[in-house]
Amino acid sequence: MITTGSIQPSLLVVAFPAAVGVLTLLLVRRSRRAAYAIAALGGLLGLLSAVWLLSQQMTGDAAPSPRTIGALPTGGSFAMPLHLQIDALTVIVATAVALVSLVIQLFTRWYLADDPRYRVFAATVGLFTAAMQLVVLSGDVLLIIVGWELMGWCSYLLIGHESDREKARRAAYKAFLVTRFADAPFFIGLIALAVGAHSTSIPAIIAHWSTPGHATALSAALICVICGVAGKSAQVPFQDWLPDAMEGPTPASALIHAATMVAAGTVVLSRIVPLLEQSDPARYVLVVVASISTVLAGVLAFLQNDLKRLLAWSTVSQVGLMLLALSILPPGATPDLAIMHLLSHAMFKALLFLAIGWLSVLVGGTVVPRMSGALRRHPSADTMMAVGLLALAGVPPLSGFVSKDLIVDEAAHRGAAGDGVARIGFVAIVVMVALTAAYCMRAWLILDHRTIAERRQAAQTIEDSHAVQEVGILEMLETSAPVDARGHEIRPVEPGPEAAVDELEVEEAEAARRPPRPGRSARWGLATLTLLSVVGGGLALAPVIDVDWSNVNGWLIAATLLLMAAVALLVRVMSLGTIFGDAAARVPQAVRNSGLRGFGADTAYVNLVGRPVLALARSVAALDDLLDRGVRDLASDAWSLSLRGLAAHNRRPTTGLLALTTGLVVVGVLGVALW
Repeated sequence: MITTGSIQPSLLVVAFPAAVGVLTLLLVRRSRRAAYAIAALGGLLGLLSAVWLLSQQMTGDAAPSPRTIGALPTGGSFAMPLHLQIDALTVIVATAVALVSLVIQLFTRWYLADDPRYRVFAATVGLFTAAMQLVVLSGDVLLIIVGWELMGWCSYLLIGHESDREKARRAAYKAFLVTRFADAPFFIGLIALAVGAHSTSIPAIIAHWSTPGHATALSAALICVICGVAGKSAQVPFQDWLPDAMEGPTPASALIHAATMVAAGTVVLSRIVPLLEQSDPARYVLVVVASISTVLAGVLAFLQNDLKRLLAWSTVSQVGLMLLALSILPPGATPDLAIMHLLSHAMFKALLFLAIGWLSVLVGGTVVPRMSGALRRHPSADTMMAVGLLALAGVPPLSGFVSKDLIVDEAAHRGAAGDGVARIGFVAIVVMVALTAAYCMRAWLILDHRTIAERRQAAQTIEDSHAVQEVGILEMLETSAPVDARGHEIRPVEPGPEAAVDELEVEEAEAARRPPRPGRSARWGLATLTLLSVVGGGLALAPVIDVDWSNVNGWLIAATLLLMAAVALLVRVMSLGTIFGDAAARVPQAVRNSGLRGFGADTAYVNLVGRPVLALARSVAALDDLLDRGVRDLASDAWSLSLRGLAAHNRRPTTGLLALTTGLVVVGVLGVALW
């Protein structure tokens, strides 16, 4: 154990972002500047604490025993040590979480420049980060449950931040209810594991359940845990809440998708992966859930008409890849490949969401008609978008390529060795590779699209000019006005006094009051994410990552790259001649409309869950009414008698005395008669 007087950087990693949430809410009332200062300083100190902890791990100065917050007295044989289990890979994840959270705090000051509830948002981001850090560093299932539930509450607040909008409120309710529904078996599974081991310590749980004789109970508990992981990670059948959560501010989406809630399930399963490797039923459940999720989400990402929702479905697909990496592990293997993809995904997905948020402020929305040609009109974000999409697609030598192709190679090797789980995973991964290339190429073509008016203007300028200057043409293209579906210039229209103001017009009006780009500190943060998305794959060369480079199949990697190139070329051909450069416009409208509705997931929720629950509730209410009817009738009669007595009591004295006298006479007569 760590001595009482020593400073534990692992505790500071959790404490600093938690302090941001508490101090911002309690001490800052009106000053946005003070709220931003606390958020930025707390985020920076949290990052420095994580870097300090990482340096201890790399230099060997870290304490060999688990760090503890303080064991809870149980008065029996059941132990609750509340350990923080620290290792090099875990600390790298904590550092990535702290970095992404800091960049989001810096970016949010600009993005929510006119939001009166900025203070609440910054505080919630701090609490959200602290909860994720607690899950990442925890070696105790009780601490995991605390962080897990705190993340669920914070996600509800962030998604519903714009609570005056009905869509935001409904999305927050949906996310909260769906994840709560999945959390019930998650808690049952973790509690079953802890009760069996007589301890909440994860090392003790692994030691107990690794002994023979627990196969059935272990599989049941792990399947319950996988159910909860599927809920938090938006995997089938709980996948539909995450795209709807795009109703929240874009920085909230970046935090949820990149570094916290959605990735938490991968972290939890990586903690208990020695148990997962022993249970074939649990592995099959995990590989089926992840395979369906990663393929289905890839298809839905391609069909979306909103680029934020495209990124949301891509997150579902990429998290499915992380879970596939865990499901195909052989006994004794470490979860390094899944964690590495989690790290690379955190960098490029945060970068993509923040870049989309930047562009959405400038163009007034994230739907395809608004985003079409956005990078040509606002080229300041083109490098970020290009790097983010290339990393997401897995183009070498970016980080996404390294982490993705190592998983592909591992699945191929395990499948060739006869592992049925790995064979299922390999097929799903290959399909996912093609779909990822498709929707990434589609997004880039939309953002870089040249409108009909721009093409006509450029052609006319070249035709009329004898000495064409490239700079002049570029300036002309960047400053050209937006056009409608027929290529006509869209001119601003002043709404009449009774005209309804469109949401996009409101966003444009708000954007006009902001500076055209985030502050310098936020831009440095975005540049850092861009750099890490490029060079982050080098982590695979670090000694903390267990990669057998001698068995990597170069031909397989080349085949996946050729598949990606072929799919990208097909998407490019499909986009030719479309109004917004949108290849999905070639898909039949009925299929697109179904994809926009998630292929009927909401309808399935209503029919399979909502209506049966309501029917059961009505039946219980009817039975309760039948049983209580007699009691209610008796109470009603007593109430009626009391009202009559009250009426007699409230009469005038003469009337009351007359009634009393009459009553006494009647009683006396009856008494004499009966005597």
